[in-house]
Amino acid sequence: MNVTVLDRKPAPSLGSDRPAQSHMGFIDCDVHPYVKGPNDFDPFLSKRWLDHKNTIGGRPRQGLAKTSMYPRMSPGAGMRMDSWPKSGGHPGSDLPMMQEQLLDLFDVTYGLLAPLVGGGPGERNVEFGAAMATAANEWQLAHWCDPDPRLLGAVQINIEHTEAAIAEIEKRAGDRRWAQVNVPPRGLEPLGRRRYWPILQACAANNFPISLHLGGTSGHASTGGGWPSFYHEEHPSYVQTMQTLVTSLVCEGVFEEIPNLKIVLVEGGFAWLPALCWRLDKHWKRLKAEVPHLKRSPSEYVHDHIWVTTQPIEEPERPQDMLSILEWIGPDRVMFSTDYPHWDQDDPRYAFKIPLPDDWKRKIYRDNAKALYNLD
Repeated sequence: MNVTVLDRKPAPSLGSDRPAQSHMGFIDCDVHPYVKGPNDFDPFLSKRWLDHKNTIGGRPRQGLAKTSMYPRMSPGAGMRMDSWPKSGGHPGSDLPMMQEQLLDLFDVTYGLLAPLVGGGPGERNVEFGAAMATAANEWQLAHWCDPDPRLLGAVQINIEHTEAAIAEIEKRAGDRRWAQVNVPPRGLEPLGRRRYWPILQACAANNFPISLHLGGTSGHASTGGGWPSFYHEEHPSYVQTMQTLVTSLVCEGVFEEIPNLKIVLVEGGFAWLPALCWRLDKHWKRLKAEVPHLKRSPSEYVHDHIWVTTQPIEEPERPQDMLSILEWIGPDRVMFSTDYPHWDQDDPRYAFKIPLPDDWKRKIYRDNAKALYNLD
C-alpha cells in the first residue's frame, strides 16, 4: 500500500511546471528496470537452459523457497502507485513511462540500471544461474540500453561460479553500455573471502566498479539473531549486511591486494559508515598483530575505495548533522540516486532537508558519478 505522507509542490522554475533547473541533468545511480512477464528472458537462453527453466525452474537460495521473503521483494510490491503502466505489466517494465516519469522529467544525463530480476545471482544451480545472468544482461541491452543510451547496464553474474563470472565480466569489458558489475550483498559468505578474489580482480582489471545493491538471497537468516517477525525489522537489517561487507572487504585485506578496486554501496544508507570506521580503527590499533596485511587504518581504505548512494537518506533530528556525516564520508564519495520506481524513491528536488554547499551539490548530483564511471 502506498500512502502520501507529505504533499509538496515543485520548486519554482522560472514560471515553468518543470523541476527546478538546479536539480536537472543529474546522474541517477539506482534505476530499477523490471520485466513485463516471466518469459522476457527466454529469447536469450539456449535450448538447454530454456528447457531447464520451463521444466525444473529456478531454485533460489533462501529459507522460504516458495515465496518472496518480504513484501518489498514481491513482484510489483513496493512500487509507486502511479508507475503501473496503462498498457499492462509491472512498474519499471515500460520504457516510455520511465522516460516520462524520470529521464525526461528531470533531463537525466545517465541512469544506472540496477536489475533485481532474473534470479541468476541467487540461484542454487550455479550453471543455470550463470545462464540466467547472461540472459539478464542481453535483456538489459535489448530492452533498455540500446533503445535509450542514457541507460547504462550493470553486469549480472553468479559469484559462486567463478569461471562463468569472469567470462561475463571480460565479455562486457570495453563496451560503454556497461557501467559496473552487480553483486548482491547477501551471499553464501562475506565478499572479502579469498575464493572471491579472482572475480574482484577481474572487475578491477577491466575498470568495472562493483555495485553492491541492497538485497540478495543468501539462504541464511537475514539478521544475526535469526529470522525477524516483521518487515519493519527486515528493512533495517539491510544496513547490517552493508556493515558486514565493508568490514569483510577491509579486514580480509582485499583493498591491499587489489589497490584499484572500487566499491559502490547502493540503497543501504550511509549515516552508519563513520561510526563503523571509528570502531574498526579503534580495534585495529589493538589487534594489528592479527591482521599484519593491513598497512593502513581501516578508515583510510574506506575513504579510498568505497562510494555510497543517497537513497535512502537517513534523516537525523537535527538536519545539520547530515552535513557532518557527508563531510566525514567525503562529498566526493557520495552519488545521487532515486530508486525509481519504488514507493520510497527520492525526488531530486527534496532529497536533502538542508541546503548543500554548491560544490557539494555538483559533486553529489553529477560530478562524482561522471568521474567514477568515466562518463562524458
